[in-house]
Amino acid sequence: MFAGDMHSPIYNCITGQYMATTLFPSSTLLVPASLKEANPITRNSSSKLLVNCKTLKELKQLHCDMMKKGLLCHKPASNLNKLIASSVQIGTLESLDYARNAFGDDDGNMASLFMYNCLIRGYASAGLGDQAILLYVQMLVMGIVPDKYTFPFLLSACSKILALSEGVQVHGAVLKMGLEGDIFVSNSLIHFYAECGKVDLGRKLFDGMLERNVVSWTSLINGYSGRDLSKEAVSLFFQMGEAGVEPNPVTMVCVISACAKLKDLELGKKVCSYISELGMELSTIMVNALVDMYMKCGDICAARQIFDECANKNLVMYNTIMSNYVHHEWASDVLVILDEMLQKGPRPDKVTMLSTIAACAQLGDLSVGKSSHAYVLRNGLEGWDNISNAIIDMYMKCGKREAACKVFEHMPNKTVVTWNSLIAGLVRDGDMELAWRIFDEMLERDLVSWNTMIGALVQVSMFEEAIELFREMQNQGIPGDRVTMVGIASACGYLGALDLAKWVCTYIEKNDIHVDLQLGTALVDMFSRCGDPSSAMHVFKRMEKRDVSAWTAAIGVMAMEGNTEGAIELFNEMLEQKVKPDDVVFVALLTACSHGGSVDQGRQLFWSMEKAHGIRPHIVHYGCMVDLLGRAGLLEEAVDLIQSMPIEPNDVVWGSLLAACRKHKNVELAHYAAEKLTQLAPERVGIHVLLSNIYASAGKWTDVARVRLQMKEKGVQKVPGSSSIEVQGLIHEFTSGDESHAENTHIGLMLEEINCRLSEAGYVPDTTNVLLDVDEQEKEHLLSRHSEKLAMAYGLITTGQGIPIRVVKNLRMCSDCHSFAKLVSKLYNREITVRDNNRYHFFKEGFCSCRDYW
Repeated sequence: MFAGDMHSPIYNCITGQYMATTLFPSSTLLVPASLKEANPITRNSSSKLLVNCKTLKELKQLHCDMMKKGLLCHKPASNLNKLIASSVQIGTLESLDYARNAFGDDDGNMASLFMYNCLIRGYASAGLGDQAILLYVQMLVMGIVPDKYTFPFLLSACSKILALSEGVQVHGAVLKMGLEGDIFVSNSLIHFYAECGKVDLGRKLFDGMLERNVVSWTSLINGYSGRDLSKEAVSLFFQMGEAGVEPNPVTMVCVISACAKLKDLELGKKVCSYISELGMELSTIMVNALVDMYMKCGDICAARQIFDECANKNLVMYNTIMSNYVHHEWASDVLVILDEMLQKGPRPDKVTMLSTIAACAQLGDLSVGKSSHAYVLRNGLEGWDNISNAIIDMYMKCGKREAACKVFEHMPNKTVVTWNSLIAGLVRDGDMELAWRIFDEMLERDLVSWNTMIGALVQVSMFEEAIELFREMQNQGIPGDRVTMVGIASACGYLGALDLAKWVCTYIEKNDIHVDLQLGTALVDMFSRCGDPSSAMHVFKRMEKRDVSAWTAAIGVMAMEGNTEGAIELFNEMLEQKVKPDDVVFVALLTACSHGGSVDQGRQLFWSMEKAHGIRPHIVHYGCMVDLLGRAGLLEEAVDLIQSMPIEPNDVVWGSLLAACRKHKNVELAHYAAEKLTQLAPERVGIHVLLSNIYASAGKWTDVARVRLQMKEKGVQKVPGSSSIEVQGLIHEFTSGDESHAENTHIGLMLEEINCRLSEAGYVPDTTNVLLDVDEQEKEHLLSRHSEKLAMAYGLITTGQGIPIRVVKNLRMCSDCHSFAKLVSKLYNREITVRDNNRYHFFKEGFCSCRDYW
């Protein structure tokens, strides 16, 4: 950099010779090769030589030689202008500062508007907006009046650093000078406002313009597209065509990107047709935008065709298609593209490797993952946090925890994302204890940290802990987002915590969290599991978009309450809206038929799967049909169906038959089904328990003893019946025969009162539900301490008159408890909802929604 500052007279003719010989003595002067062969420097040749300088070193040498020959003294303004322009053209920070120091003197005689405009443009192009603004202020102080060329450069500088306040002041200066009619200045203002997020102000300027060119339209379209106003961007693009303004490649890239953000394939194709009609040649940047658009819109084949047909693929294009393949989980195609890239494409960079490592993680490809890690180390890319985080994730997914931890330990800069990557890997690896410990050790947590842990707790059925962690998150002032609420909605649903579920909805509304397909479906499922079908359907009807998963959740609402007609009506409505059914929706439909006892409709739906919808029934559908037929007492037809299955029946199918045998007390068939079950899944506790219960119901106590002895020998323990109830936001859990609750005395008194009132109403305990060889009095006592009865009694003493009682039970509700709940709902005028492990029972005024069929 030249010695001195803006006010030193370094270009004075008297001192110029001294400066040149002092700073650059002839013994050390290196003349560029391009200048050695040229004629001696003259005034006429100096301009050409300045333009030909490619580096700052060449420019400095030429500058010194010109000063020694006094060329800057004779025509200082002309040559100095060219010197400044050449320095700016080189475009480095050093060359810009050299140019800035080159024209200043104490009187400012050498400074000109051209020089300032040139330098402001240079600093703006380099992204040094603050320096450009300071130059503009200095220019005004020196009394140099800006012109119409100054303002576009200056506004570009303000755009680069988002200097809204300064840009508004520049706008004011434009108005004072009467330059608002200049199209270039107006275009720069539109671009500035769009970049600063004030697209509405840009639109106001645009609408007031008497003359517009392609840059005017493109600047505003780009502003809309960049601010997630993609619909407005595409709309403006077609208005542009109607106005007779032909777009340029930049316009097309902007509108194609807008279509990509909208994920609107039809709109994207329409834009592509417009390009063809114009006969516009596809540039590399346009091809890249098209590949990205088709990928994001889901037409991967079209994207790949455009990519393959492109002769001049650059690094950006390779990275675009690879990152999109990763997003769509087409990981194997990422490696195919990488192979092509290594053979004939550009050298992979950190973005390439990020996609490659992510693809290896998806595929569990440790071999390529290790090679990618080695490439990263050889090329010094490990310093990029995202790369190291991806490597940790890859090793964890490939089951190499030690390698992941080693990468983690060697990272000098462990960001919160790094910690999150390790925690997520441990969660996937099933080590919740270590994940939780690392989470507690984190000095800084972001929303992803909390979401990862909440999601992990839900995944391992630690629902109460997930909700407690969410409460802690709120106490620390961290608001949840869509991902958080999906996890919390799932936890509320599994717990059947309706009050908390309603609070979740209120929280979403208050915090303006966007209810997309995933969250909307989770909320429908949450209310369904909490026994509130009306709220579930209210959420469903408010959803802007519904995919097959959303419709399945709504049909599941009908299934839980055994509403076969409602489920089929929803299915038909789904078909009318051109939503293609999948295999999961038929599970919900067949379940609805099973719970509602609609055998004929179930048969019809089952046989229509392949004939009408091209969906081959899976094992789960056969299980639903066996359950449907078995519940209805059609045991022989159920066995025939099992024997005619094109696939081997699994333990679920035989389990459904075994449960039906218990309901209809068919001991012989139950024994046959139990043998099949034992062969397929000897570890299943339910087989032995169910078979024991069937023998007990038939009074075959010898067989009961034999089965229970086998259970004891195998270390199999029966899961105790438990029920939970939510009161004032807290979950209270009861186990059959439990006397440990703090309110046990009051619960006992309440049960005595209930039993007295029920006895007066004609209730007689159904002791056949006690599957133990004890006397009748003991059986009645055991019946009275069933977990759902304890929960109902607690609900009656802790909630006000008329408040609904909701109980969640882990096992199937027995017939005695069912009769008990019906009478309690009538005598105490309470609505009682019981969710067992199979369905919902809504008790009201002595009746149940299942119509005693479950």
